[in-house]
Amino acid sequence: MNYTRFITAASAARKPSAIRVMTEILGKSSKSVLSLATGAPNPNTFPFKTAVITTDNGETIQFDEEMMKRALQYSQSAGLPELLSWLKQLQVKLHNPPTIHYPPSQGQMDMCVTCGSQEGLCKLQPLGCNMINVSSDEHGIIPDSLREILSKWKPEDSKNPEKNTPKFLYTVPNGNNPAGNSLTTNRKKEIYELARKYDFLIIEDDPYYFMQFNKPWAPTFLSMDVDGRVIRADSFSKVLSSGLRIGFITGPKPLIERIVLHTEVSTMHTSTFTQLLVSQLLHQWGEEGFLAHVERVIDFYRKQRDALLAAADKWLSGLAEWHVPTAGMFLWVKIKGLHDVRKLIEEKAFKKEIFVLPGYNFYLDSSAPCPYFRASFSLASPEQMDVDYRKPRSKFLRTVCREPTEEP
Repeated sequence: MNYTRFITAASAARKPSAIRVMTEILGKSSKSVLSLATGAPNPNTFPFKTAVITTDNGETIQFDEEMMKRALQYSQSAGLPELLSWLKQLQVKLHNPPTIHYPPSQGQMDMCVTCGSQEGLCKLQPLGCNMINVSSDEHGIIPDSLREILSKWKPEDSKNPEKNTPKFLYTVPNGNNPAGNSLTTNRKKEIYELARKYDFLIIEDDPYYFMQFNKPWAPTFLSMDVDGRVIRADSFSKVLSSGLRIGFITGPKPLIERIVLHTEVSTMHTSTFTQLLVSQLLHQWGEEGFLAHVERVIDFYRKQRDALLAAADKWLSGLAEWHVPTAGMFLWVKIKGLHDVRKLIEEKAFKKEIFVLPGYNFYLDSSAPCPYFRASFSLASPEQMDVDYRKPRSKFLRTVCREPTEEP
């Protein structure tokens, strides 16, 4: 593939930081090397000396003085080598990307660590881009809707910069926030073929990949990517810790290199301490141990989802409608007979001490009316979800929806 048209002028102008390059070299060097090159602070001045972290199975992760010195120091912008190596093996196991053995210039699979997937996404979003909505339903993006949008151009127009053809498609393929739907395998195949025909990239933002409730999991865009046109964003926020801020991006090497150059002049690198902590845990668990943990997480959220669905069936039948989430931690509810929930949620619900998110927050045009709201089932207990709305300080959604046809 020719990646030139996907790289902005600002990105193309970035050059490697000499200091960051030196950090990369030192990170691979032996301890006997004498360095007078970087401005790394002397770790003997750090107030933290050792740490012991206990995991839920009773095992521990030890940070002795030498490990702690490394954990509190600058590190490589792309990520710690041992963590990247583990993550690459995981991606191969889960997705088996066709590009794994491609030449670097032709889209060989590469990776970098980010401060959660959100940071990776902001580095992929070009300034001033023209966003176009693609219609979706309970099964995700509707390929015919995408096909109709693309029909405004000819496939060969992608070779003409003046035609301003679409550069990428952004999608959350599993547990799409806020609707909770997931793309089917057949739809993914259709969409990928359209990407090939019209030569655009696919940004596969998949923070809920490890929170899918139905087996088998559908193949990912990365697993279908024979061209090197998929950029995949993963996150450990939902399955390990949101506060650790560990995510990772997988994609063609020419584009991953651009992201790393951006990191060099922005955040520099993801926290060395949290990278080491996660790396130690993953190496301790191994791939099978990690996937066993993922299954425990899925079981927890499946029970949470089912509890909220049971409460919704009990209290909201006839007042609202929804689809069963296939992944993630949200229920997307449409109130019947109400054109816009803005005042209902922000005034009536808030006064009742019920916090749900009005649907307009997820629209490109946040001023547009919206009959939807998003309810998260991650934190509330099943008992809290099923509180009788007539009791004082009720916490359940019936209080919000009991008079859906009345404008507040």
